[in-house]
Amino acid sequence: MKVGVVAPVAGGATANPDWMTTFAQHLESCGFESIIVVEHTVLVTRYDSVYPYDSSGRVGLAANCPIPDPLDLLGFLAGRTTRLGLATGVLVLPNHHPVVLAKRAATVDALSGGRLRLCVGVGWLKEELQACGAAFDRRGRRADEQLAVLRALWADRPHGASFAGEFFNFDNAMCYPKPLARLPVHIGGHSRAAARRAGRLGDGFQPLGVTGPRLAALIAHMRAEASAAGRDPARLEVSLGHLVTKIDAERAGSLVEQGADRIVLAMPPTSDIEQAKDILSACAHRLSLGS
Repeated sequence: MKVGVVAPVAGGATANPDWMTTFAQHLESCGFESIIVVEHTVLVTRYDSVYPYDSSGRVGLAANCPIPDPLDLLGFLAGRTTRLGLATGVLVLPNHHPVVLAKRAATVDALSGGRLRLCVGVGWLKEELQACGAAFDRRGRRADEQLAVLRALWADRPHGASFAGEFFNFDNAMCYPKPLARLPVHIGGHSRAAARRAGRLGDGFQPLGVTGPRLAALIAHMRAEASAAGRDPARLEVSLGHLVTKIDAERAGSLVEQGADRIVLAMPPTSDIEQAKDILSACAHRLSLGS
């Protein structure tokens, strides 16, 4: 079982280089598989959008909470760790031009020795996407093209990549460095559209915040879409969430029974690095990581 931990952005310390270095190095020494970092290019002080992961419909982050750029942060952490996986969860695709994103992601992957995993989503905060110049009601179609552009530019084609779509067009484009191997791109989300995208275009599915029959239906839909696209659904990873303070071997086993290949653990919002290390050490002990 792979176990990753989301850096506690709500604690306000993820832009502190010493704090994040210590946090990541402790994750690595405890035997966790990866560190996962979130993205909001901007937050806004007033919004009408509904946050889908809390019954209040409001995101539990202050608009002035420091949220570093995820790829820049992972590039920084790559130089301070040796084997820890480096993951986004999630990177908001509509905020990024895929040609630029292909270069940035491949660079982090190459310089880290092939440790990058992207988990991407289409975003929920309309006001953020509008600030980045993306149309909220077309973000799904745009995301499908973005995923195709990434794969085209990462492929080794002697005359370069060409693409003609609704949103992006280019010819004979050479993008180097390449990822060391196939750079995994997982799809985050809780909708049937996200499950479809994961099955047809992704390397995995991360439906955090979904449980029970709805979760089973989404995973089944992902696998059916993969089969319909001529892909092997068994090759697609599923990442399911839990709390780092409550997970234990029994709960981890239950997630595996529901289809999890990876468990993504949420940290409490702490800025106390010693408290964070104690929480991680206790979790690693309960899960027998590194033993």
